[in-house]
Amino acid sequence: MTTVTDILDELQWRGLVAQTTDEAALRQALADGPLTLYCGFDPTAPSLHFGNLVQLILLRHLQQAGHRVICLVGGSTGLIGDPRPSAERVLKTKEQTAEWVGRIQEQVRPFLAFEGDNAAITVNNLDWTAPMSALDFLRDVGKYFRVNQMVRKDAVAARLKSDEGISYTEFSYQILQGLDFLQLFREYGCTLQTGGQDQWGNLTAGSDLIHRAEGKSVHLLTTPLITDANGNKFGKSEGNAVWLDGEMTSPYAFYQYWLNIEDASVIKLLKVFTDRGREEIGELERLVADEPFRRAAQRVLAADVTTLVHGAEATASVQAASEALFGKGDLRALDEHTLVDATRELPGADVPVGTGLLDALVATGLVDSKKAARRAISDGAVSINGDKVSEESHILSPGEYLHGRVALLRRGRKNLAAARQS
Repeated sequence: MTTVTDILDELQWRGLVAQTTDEAALRQALADGPLTLYCGFDPTAPSLHFGNLVQLILLRHLQQAGHRVICLVGGSTGLIGDPRPSAERVLKTKEQTAEWVGRIQEQVRPFLAFEGDNAAITVNNLDWTAPMSALDFLRDVGKYFRVNQMVRKDAVAARLKSDEGISYTEFSYQILQGLDFLQLFREYGCTLQTGGQDQWGNLTAGSDLIHRAEGKSVHLLTTPLITDANGNKFGKSEGNAVWLDGEMTSPYAFYQYWLNIEDASVIKLLKVFTDRGREEIGELERLVADEPFRRAAQRVLAADVTTLVHGAEATASVQAASEALFGKGDLRALDEHTLVDATRELPGADVPVGTGLLDALVATGLVDSKKAARRAISDGAVSINGDKVSEESHILSPGEYLHGRVALLRRGRKNLAAARQS
């Protein structure tokens, strides 16, 4: 594969560059490439999330530009925990950490090419830390670190000022991450580490260690924190993280998250999270300005990112569900999994078969009284699964519960609720 010489310009245009060590030297190294780079992912949860997706997108661009990518999953650093500015992490068991390592190693595979001339590889830092004795660690690695520099790292400094302080375990995290870069430098010739902007202190631990231990200079590149127009951090939905695992954030909820992005942020996110070029994004920017009601940019963003994370088939299913919920498709054509995911976010209640429609409308919150329910039915404003109901004596039958799970009640055009089989 031919190395793309202008990749740093492309990454900067896409908003994927916050900091670099020596930009001119990095630009030259990328142009002279291919170079070998890595990014680390700690198994602090059973799935990667929105913030990790930024790193995977960055690695994807660099690999497509001809460079060699290493995905490190932290079997050892995950046992320690990256210091947070607020409080000590709860340590996970070795068994749980090992399980999550395996899940994350599989989760990164769809984003990168693991075959071909510059195939990506995954590594686990437990492989080189587990055999190391405490004395070897202190003599061979610890001797290169200076405590006065370590305490100046942002997270460490914040914790030292707190009442809780910081344990030696978490204080040592930056040494372990620095060792990772040194190991990959020695074994694979890795000369670039990437990460989030908030990881700068941990990243410099590795570049400093290589400089002291090997007398060589290496490169760092961080991505900015992705925020909305008000400066709030993206990646939270109803107080929960947006996960890449479909069991933790369903493909439907994932698609809807991107579809609901505000106009002020959608072009920025198209640059970051999709492969769309400058001309395409320029046209979408024009549509946001001239025809915002069409939400054309949001639809492209939601489709592209959902396809990248969950695949084209899942995207087609959630698009069909989205259309069907708002009366533009057939609810009965949806598969059970997609139907349940699509209706999970709706207001609703457990409504057993045989419940009267008046009671069901009240129970699901579509109306506040039976009197209001009768009025809505007489006005022709009530439907079940898209079929208008005109009889207030209507009883919910087994066949109206799609897949035996849920019946979709509608009042008017926009008020939806789920009557769930209890």
